[in-house]
Amino acid sequence: MKKRFLRMIVVSTLSFSFLFSSCIGSFSLSNRFLDWNKTIDSNKFVNAILFVVFTPAYALTMLGDVLLFNSIEFWTGENPVEAGVIKKVQGENGIYTVETLENGYRIQDEKGEESQFIYDKDTNTWSLVANDKVTKLIKIEDDKKNAVVYLPNGQESRVELSNEGLLALRQTVESSIYFAAK
Repeated sequence: MKKRFLRMIVVSTLSFSFLFSSCIGSFSLSNRFLDWNKTIDSNKFVNAILFVVFTPAYALTMLGDVLLFNSIEFWTGENPVEAGVIKKVQGENGIYTVETLENGYRIQDEKGEESQFIYDKDTNTWSLVANDKVTKLIKIEDDKKNAVVYLPNGQESRVELSNEGLLALRQTVESSIYFAAK
């Protein structure tokens, strides 16, 4: 009797810790399934009918998100479903394909030219990889209140992560472009 009661307490505690961990989560699996459902047909009525047909699958994806993926995302800060997401983005100079990687993003233009934004967790640094050349862009400092921005002229600028810091960085970059143009 005591073993059964203890087992029930342990199972209940674990269940509640997963279900009520103060995490809404991004529901990545459910959203990916919904995005796929929207692309099946260009007719919105067909997609609506298929949505109803796929209701059991939506229930399963929601269950997976609630019980597993959102909890993983809450405790680790990373969602295992996010890697591999590919989206088309309309930019100023055409359409770009953006793929989410485990450590950043791969971006490809319509001509097939590719670049990557890579995050190095060990150094807390974002870099651009293009034409086999790695260029550091920004390093978030350990206090998470400041960053070091690597400027195109080779200089480094320490910036506060706030609106004021962003404004100061813009002024620094714009003035360096102005002087370079003279």
